[in-house]
Amino acid sequence: MNIRFDHTKANPGAMQTMLKLEGFIQTAGLDPILYELIKIRASQINGCAFCLDMHTRETRKMGETEQRIALVSVWRESPVYTDKEKVVLELTEAVTRISEQGVPQDLYDRVRAHVDEAEYVTIIMAINTINAWNRIAISTGMFPAKA
Repeated sequence: MNIRFDHTKANPGAMQTMLKLEGFIQTAGLDPILYELIKIRASQINGCAFCLDMHTRETRKMGETEQRIALVSVWRESPVYTDKEKVVLELTEAVTRISEQGVPQDLYDRVRAHVDEAEYVTIIMAINTINAWNRIAISTGMFPAKA
């Protein structure tokens, strides 16, 4: 496997824009573990091996359990996530697959039972950001390093 090119060198301004999005999310008060769960779930859906490898490693470093990391793709059948985490993972799926059915009103209502409007927007920005990273990584041929 070969990376197609280094996108950070090809267009540094684009990289800086992505880093600004990351900075916004990190300072907006979103729980860091929840953000990593969002990143893992979106990366699973998008088939981004590079991002999935990166974010499962990061989540482990943050002290998350192996069980919670391993079960993200089957969160509906697992009792290890909070109600808030579950609705945010469901929202992650809906936004990542936005063309399929949008964000249904009932899902929006269930998310809003756990977050205010400001946090809702932050979560949407977090989902959009990891989706952008996934698309950059896949389009430029990024892949995980061998452990």
